[in-house]
Amino acid sequence: MESDRVIESNWTETVEQFDQMNLRDPLLRGIYGYGFELPSAIQQRAIKPCISGRDIIAQAQSGTGKTATFAISILQQLDLDLKECQALILGPTRELAQAIQTVVLALGDYMNVTCHACVGGTNVRDHIKRLEQGVQIVVGTPGRVLDMINRQALRSKHIKILVLDEADEILSQGFKEQICDIFTTIPENIQVILVSATLPSEVLDVTTKFMNDPIKIVIKNK
Repeated sequence: MESDRVIESNWTETVEQFDQMNLRDPLLRGIYGYGFELPSAIQQRAIKPCISGRDIIAQAQSGTGKTATFAISILQQLDLDLKECQALILGPTRELAQAIQTVVLALGDYMNVTCHACVGGTNVRDHIKRLEQGVQIVVGTPGRVLDMINRQALRSKHIKILVLDEADEILSQGFKEQICDIFTTIPENIQVILVSATLPSEVLDVTTKFMNDPIKIVIKNK
């Protein structure tokens, strides 16, 4: 989006067209079908290193294209033949988790991907049944996701990407213990993508503990 500008980044490469990102054809169809024409500032800088497996800290607010950034990166990396959870996206609220699910399914419309929103205020048995059937992408709130892992409904051994969206909000709402517990249940070499409007000490503590040589990209609205 033209109203965005990069304030700080330790990653210099930009890709100015979705066609230049070596994305799967069905994913490109989903991107254009969703209404995207050109990548936003964060998408130009973050999608390529995300796809390559790098850990990313993206300081960005709503309206910068952050959700599509990690959604596209996940969809490009999925093993479409494996009907197990490969990506876990955590957000602070049910509403955000459901909004992320909508974006993921829209962008992956031509890929036959499965994505389930695992949030509070909904039927636990429905979650268990859906997860046991095998879901490639799970998006949810930390408490409910951890509950599903502890119940062994959400199998974590194939998870290769973890996204913390609105990480500052997640931690300010007291979810730090659940986040740390989730990290103990997933593979150690997992890729971590952290998105946050601000980077307070609690967020930086998470980046230090759980991220490996992350690329940092700061996007701010004019």
